[in-house]
Amino acid sequence: MKRRAFLRTLSAGATGAVVGGAAWGLHERLGVTVTRETLTVTGLPIAFRGFRIALLTDFHRSGLVSADLIDGAVALTMREKPDLIVLGGDFVTHFDPRFAGPAAEVLSPLTAPAGVVAVLGNHDDDRVVLAALTQAGIRVLREDRLRLTMSGASVDFIGIGYWTRANRLAPLVDAAAMPVLLAHDPRRLTDAAALGIPLTLSGHTHGGQVVLPGVGPFNRFRFPVVAGSGRRGDSLVFVSRGTGTIYLPMRINCPPEVAILTLT
Repeated sequence: MKRRAFLRTLSAGATGAVVGGAAWGLHERLGVTVTRETLTVTGLPIAFRGFRIALLTDFHRSGLVSADLIDGAVALTMREKPDLIVLGGDFVTHFDPRFAGPAAEVLSPLTAPAGVVAVLGNHDDDRVVLAALTQAGIRVLREDRLRLTMSGASVDFIGIGYWTRANRLAPLVDAAAMPVLLAHDPRRLTDAAALGIPLTLSGHTHGGQVVLPGVGPFNRFRFPVVAGSGRRGDSLVFVSRGTGTIYLPMRINCPPEVAILTLT
């Protein structure tokens, strides 16, 4: 009887932990936070020291991710007044065209002195999502670059899609400007390091979305960095946890974020 009582208690405790964890995960996915980080970039022109970039990514506007959640991230971004806003892809989930317009609409209030640029993720098609973002006034960089010049020094923000082949990246790197790579997938760090690109901004990982104590994110072995910053030689990558969710409408120990990145 003692053994049965022990097993019942153990089972009840485990069930409570699972239910409690799920409830907290459902709540945590709604609390968008602001992450502020200073990135030390090799070769950054003096004129761009202190340049501030807002990185938002992985919105996954869908039946699981509401416009209100993304609108909250937009409001936080505008309050920070960044110099440039970068949108890192996955505006919808599984190429669902019904949410392309709503995703673009909720992002349309974003403005910054240097502009708002976007790249496409693995869930975005290059027709419906591209058209919706363009109509909302957001410039989508598809094997293209935005060149910013201050005090005679230039920085190229080079955007590529998730499906862009690695050999299409090299022609976009111009010796006349320091390159920054905008790529949905942080595994592009390998390409960036090979080409001497000192900074890559990415998403895609969701920071793991579910990060269990003592275990960590389940996708930690797939990517060079799952969340935050990391280096390969002189090449730095920053990976945002993103805004939305996929498959499960929850986040555990991994809140959604707007990343405010100051270059130095």
